[in-house]
Amino acid sequence: MLNAVINFVTGMNGAMQAGTQTVTGKVVSVSYYGQNQMRRGGGLDQDLAAARASVKWEGMPAAIVTADGKCYQIIGGLAANNNAKIIDFLGKTATITGTVSEMHGMWCISADSAS
Repeated sequence: MLNAVINFVTGMNGAMQAGTQTVTGKVVSVSYYGQNQMRRGGGLDQDLAAARASVKWEGMPAAIVTADGKCYQIIGGLAANNNAKIIDFLGKTATITGTVSEMHGMWCISADSAS
């Protein structure tokens, strides 16, 4: 299921360059975003209780989605300990500066902090 979500989300990204970047966007549960992207709200109108449960208790990845629809899975220190550092950012706009790379067909941003 997660692979299908990742494939769906990454198909929306287009070409980007890897390296250190600053990304600003809405922090979401990747699974909810991928499953609901075509619905009203574009997958960005997440039920925060469900998103928190998915990201914290089920260990599903979180992502940051930019205003132009680019999706970056959050990895590194922000994702450590079942996404402990990113939980409070779910559903909010955040800025993350980190190393952007492609992993398993999805763009990722590796960082230890967000603001």
